[in-house]
Amino acid sequence: MRALATAALVVWLGVIGATGASAQPQAPTDACVQSDKRLGELSGLATDGERWYAINDGGTKSTVFVLGHDCKVQKVISGPTDPFDVEDLARAADGTFWLADTGDNEKKRETVALIALTPAGKTTLYRLTYPDGPHDTEALLLDKSGTPYLVTKSPFGVSEVYRPKGKLAAPGPTPLERVGEVQISSTDTKGGPVNPAIGSMVVTGGSVSSDGTIVVLRTYTDAYLYPAPDGDIMAALKRKPARVPLPDEEQGEAIALEPDGTLVSGSEGVGSPIRVVKGAAALLTTEAAPPSGTDAATPTATGKPAEGNGMSTVPALGIAAVAIGGTLLVMHRRAARKS
Repeated sequence: MRALATAALVVWLGVIGATGASAQPQAPTDACVQSDKRLGELSGLATDGERWYAINDGGTKSTVFVLGHDCKVQKVISGPTDPFDVEDLARAADGTFWLADTGDNEKKRETVALIALTPAGKTTLYRLTYPDGPHDTEALLLDKSGTPYLVTKSPFGVSEVYRPKGKLAAPGPTPLERVGEVQISSTDTKGGPVNPAIGSMVVTGGSVSSDGTIVVLRTYTDAYLYPAPDGDIMAALKRKPARVPLPDEEQGEAIALEPDGTLVSGSEGVGSPIRVVKGAAALLTTEAAPPSGTDAATPTATGKPAEGNGMSTVPALGIAAVAIGGTLLVMHRRAARKS
């Protein structure tokens, strides 16, 4: 009996050691430089492994730019719907593009929207309403079943997650329901338009792998990969993620994951590179999968952060003033572009 207990302890310690291993991600490398003036405010990316699909934060039509891996625009897909503030992009299994018209810096919009754009240029508008007032949202996650999740932008590191309460109606509005929250801690990665102590917590984009098994969120400075073996986005966001630093991006808001596990990121600004991190998905095999039976959740299903979750808690009140200042700066920059 004692021998069995000892053997079990050895196995358990081996599991802890394996899952606690700190694999280091590769540094991002420049794939190419995005120099097309039509994409001066790159805000969202999607990929099919052969091409990148990009949206611009602005414009009077629903537009997706098709890019080669040399950053050159090969094609422009455009539909007639005039968006207010598109912030992210997802691509469904059938090739439909989903544009997240969810930006709301001043938190004044009575409705936000998702715009479905077909490769042929047909658009369908789906208006959405939050259950608790306006939010500024820059991240869209689309699961394998086609259910969209919106992750809000918060300067305090705790972003709320919403999804439609029922089937999407066109033009709607369809009510959203709050299904949880995700907590992201401050890092020392440099970059972004605000103090990195705050910018490293602000969610600016999201993506889901083509097979639905990896969920990605990014901030101005870092990307986080969450394992979703069952395709459940909310379950994934409760697990410990693998962090990939994305330093020195001027205003990084675009993120996508190639089918081979390469992470692709981009920043606003003509002349900014689109960068790749090879093998980023492989980090999940050592960093993100908790031992069976343990609780490595960051948020709970009800949206309350779990205690002792392996990530630091929301930063202390000492940086609250910096957070507010950073938020106002972002609002000012973005509002000025919209005017």
